[in-house]
Amino acid sequence: MCGIIAYVGQQQALPILINGLKRLEYRGYDSAGIAVMNPDLTIFKKKGKVINLEEHAANNEIKSTIGMGHTRWATHGEPCDRNSHPHLSDKKDLAIIHNGIIENYATLKQELINKGHHFESDTDSEVLIHFIEDIQENLNCSLEDAVRVALTRVTGAYAIVVMSQHEPDTLIAARKSSPLIVGIGKDEFFLASDATPIIEYTNQVVYLKDFEVAIIKNGKLTITDLQNNVHDTYIKELDIELAAIEKGAFEHYMLKEIFEQPKTIYDCMRGRILPEEGKVRLGGIREYIDHLCNARRIIIIACGTSLHAGMVARYLFEEICRIPVEVEYASEFRYGNPVVRDGDIVIAISQSGETADTLVAIEKAKEMGAIILGVCNVVGSSIPRTSHAGVYTHAGAEIGVASTKAFTAQLTVLYLIALQVAKEKGTIDNDRFKKIVNELDQIPAKVQQILDNSYITQSLASLYLDAKSMIYLGRGYNFPIALEGALKIKEISYIHAEGYPAAEMKHGPIALIDEEMPVVFIATKDHTYEKIVSNIQEVKARKGKVIAIVTEGDDVVKGLADHIVEIPQTDEMLTPLLSVIPLQLFAYYTGVLRGCNVDQPRNLAKSVTVE
Repeated sequence: MCGIIAYVGQQQALPILINGLKRLEYRGYDSAGIAVMNPDLTIFKKKGKVINLEEHAANNEIKSTIGMGHTRWATHGEPCDRNSHPHLSDKKDLAIIHNGIIENYATLKQELINKGHHFESDTDSEVLIHFIEDIQENLNCSLEDAVRVALTRVTGAYAIVVMSQHEPDTLIAARKSSPLIVGIGKDEFFLASDATPIIEYTNQVVYLKDFEVAIIKNGKLTITDLQNNVHDTYIKELDIELAAIEKGAFEHYMLKEIFEQPKTIYDCMRGRILPEEGKVRLGGIREYIDHLCNARRIIIIACGTSLHAGMVARYLFEEICRIPVEVEYASEFRYGNPVVRDGDIVIAISQSGETADTLVAIEKAKEMGAIILGVCNVVGSSIPRTSHAGVYTHAGAEIGVASTKAFTAQLTVLYLIALQVAKEKGTIDNDRFKKIVNELDQIPAKVQQILDNSYITQSLASLYLDAKSMIYLGRGYNFPIALEGALKIKEISYIHAEGYPAAEMKHGPIALIDEEMPVVFIATKDHTYEKIVSNIQEVKARKGKVIAIVTEGDDVVKGLADHIVEIPQTDEMLTPLLSVIPLQLFAYYTGVLRGCNVDQPRNLAKSVTVE
């Protein structure tokens, strides 16, 4: 949830920290802070955006080549200056930044209060640095040993960086269930939650594993476990360009990422489909293709937008692979008592690959004998490392908090997996297979066609920006797209919205229909078309305002709806890749017209790494 950046080397730390925090702000933007040696351990922190911190720090002369910074998404304690990170120990000579939740903080805090410790914040993170200080004093041990001992006694998730007044060239970091990477430059080191704040300085990184501790001291990096066993350092090269994490000519990251979708969908397919040969080839699952073909059941686990991609995949796998599929909220799966049989396939979908609920859910399924396949965007993230196999989406960095290009990339990969399984299993005939592969190959161009007409959704947004509530309806493959459209308008414009299967409208939601209620139908030409036309007529009979996503050339719905947005014709199965685009644009333009921060919606963070 929160963003971490730290630096030690020969450069001035402050510009690196501030710039890094700006790049990480999509991970949390309740408050921000930095700690530097100037020459003593000095902290600056402010509620609100990083710009507030930057202005605050600019009033002070800071010269330091070591420091750490944090941008916060609140879990314990309201957003305010005193709850901002970094936090100091009781004697003010240790500082910590922390992403995650220490679940047993209350018990530890009471122990420390009984020993005379005084706390200045409401956070669990401050408790941890007091605890580290207490251990160091009582055991008379080094700081890194105190960190290791403390982490064996805490329960929960963490990515931490610790600095000490008495070791002005040292950074100590550790992780469990929360991402942290070490960037390695020339005579300098970086620590960060992800690659975005360090890519302009180095592309050489080490991905810390759970329960690993990184000690950067005297210009050297050492990685150990909590028992102080030294681990090998595996350096990987980042495959990301600086331009990919900048807005370029676009006003917002969200708009940039919506318009990148022709390219990102193409990149998902590149080298994986061969339309002229009618083939799909996914090396990432090749080893497990027999398990997929013989699976008695597939369980898809995800959260939020990724869950909606999984819901589309359910229709897909059941139709062309003839495999029963269950789609589960990761947060519910992990706390239930699910029936998982040896050999069941679990597909975990996550943009970041760090979603806490999904990680815990797949670990649980793995223990029960399931085969785990990951569909993720971020290379080297936790879910791919935990999975038996999987497929990367190659959508590139997604900075906008509300997912857009990552969603269509996930859908694309899921289509490819299902097609490969169906072909291997023999549950799809060759002509049908080739037709879908050829149609899939044309999707990027058809997405571009929709984007070229984005002014249509922009004008619709101006008509409905004052709506208090909206209903989104779809059937079959487009029911999950109704859910996704409703989620987007909620996330970005703060308009209440609900998605339903169109046939369910008569079973309750129709009571909400009046002349003030906009109803968005995904009404493309498919086998449910006549039924959804009837649903539109039911809404119009009650004076509801109808916005319809229709197949190009549809005159029937055009004569019924108040507004239509046309999308190109494609195979019914592939319609979600097109029908979602106008809904993303509609949410974006509505949010902008309402004055909302579309890249950083209130109360949300990009990567949910806490439970």
